[in-house]
Order: sequence, then C-alpha cells, then structure tokens
Amino acid sequence: MSTLQTLMPTKSITEEKKKELDALTSQVLAAQNQVEELQAVVTSLAEKSTKVEAQLAARDANKTKALNNKELVDKVVDQVIDLEKSSKIIDKEIKSSCEKIGAVALDIKKVIDLLIYSAEEINYLSNLIVREKAKNPLISDELVTMVGNAGTNANNAVALTLVALDSVFTARANTTESDSAIILENFHAEKLYDFMTKEDPSNTHEDLPKTNIKTLIDTMYDNALELYALALDAKNDTTKQLSNATTALDSAKMNLSSLEAGLAAANAAALAS
Repeated sequence: MSTLQTLMPTKSITEEKKKELDALTSQVLAAQNQVEELQAVVTSLAEKSTKVEAQLAARDANKTKALNNKELVDKVVDQVIDLEKSSKIIDKEIKSSCEKIGAVALDIKKVIDLLIYSAEEINYLSNLIVREKAKNPLISDELVTMVGNAGTNANNAVALTLVALDSVFTARANTTESDSAIILENFHAEKLYDFMTKEDPSNTHEDLPKTNIKTLIDTMYDNALELYALALDAKNDTTKQLSNATTALDSAKMNLSSLEAGLAAANAAALAS
C-alpha cells in the first residue's frame, strides 16, 4: 500500500508537468507563428515603403519640373506684355518723331527757297558788276571779288541745305520703316499673347488642345502638386504602418523569447524531477 501510495502522486505530478509542458509548447508555437506573420508584414511594408519613397521622389521631381515650366511660361507672358506695351510707346514716339521731322523738312524747304532766291539775286548782281567793270575800270576789284565770293557762298549754302534736306528725308524714311517694324512687332506680340493666354473657339481639330498654353501648364502644375500630395500621404501612412508593425514584431519576439525561456525552464525542471 505504501508503494502504491508513493507511485500515485508521482504519476499525477508527471501528468501535470506534461500538461504544463504541452501548454507552454503550444504557446511557444503560437508565439512563433505570430512572429512569422508579423515578420512577413514588416517585410512587405518595408518593400512597400521603398517603392513609395521612390514614387515620392519621382513625384517631387515632376513637381519641380512643372513649377519650372509654370514660372517659365509666366515669365514669357510677362515679357510679351512688356514687349506689347513698349512697342506701343515706341510707336507713338516714332509717329511723333515723323511729325517733327516733317516739320523740320518744311522749314528747311523754306530756307532753301530763300537761299535759292538770294543766290540768284547775288549771281545777277555779280554778273551786273562784272559787266559794269568791263565798261568802267574804276569799279573796285575788291567789290567784284567780294560779290563773286558771295555768289559762291550762296550756291554752297544751297548745296549744303539740300544735303541737309536729303538727310531729313532719309531719316524720315528710316523712321517710317522703323515704325512699320514696330507695328509688325506689336501685332505679333498681341498674337503671341492671345496664343498663350486665350482659348481658341475656332479650333475644332481633335488632336489639338482647345485650352491655351498657360492654362495647360498651370493645370499640369496643379496636377503635379496633387499627385505629390497623394504620394506624400501614402509615404506617411506606410511609414506609420511599418512603425506599428515593427513595434508589434518586437513585442512578439520578446514574448516568444519569454515563452521559450519558460519552456526551457519547465523542461529542465521536469528532467530534474
């Protein structure tokens, strides 16, 4: 009886330890599965994070390029506006110059008329004095020379004034040509401004955009900003998920280590008994 009583408690204790070991083993296996699952999640999120980072970098580069295009178009539009304004100002100044040159030409023409009349009178007087000199030697040679020089000077003055008048007409012709160029420049500036900033309702071609260039570039920039914002949100969300999953994995690993240590201790105790 004493032997049986001794064996029965031993058998009961052994079964109890076996159940404890089985329970610990089951917990360890469950913890291992949880670690493996969380590790798979972390690995997947890490790969996703790498892809999202690359996508964000691409969106950022595209955003920068779109901004550069927008700034370039805005700059060109401003330059076209300045060109249109300056060409109109220059056109007014050229027209004013043409009027002033015309007035100068009229004044020079009047002077030439007076000079020609004076030269004719002087030449007539000079010829008269020369003829009288031939009849009357007492007439001063100095007077003849002086009148002759006066005629020559009068003719030279007429010639020089004609040259001046020719220069005035040449200047007016050049100014008129410049005015034509400015008018053409202004016309093209207006057309370029319309092309870049206004819609073309007459455009019915399916392959051509009906929206102007500036609006297209601005829309592309807005789209680039939106895509970048979406990529940034995806990156932040993935980073948060990866952080949470990594924390959960670390916790699961600590739990697994604790359970494995407990199972090892239980096994050692069972063997020792």
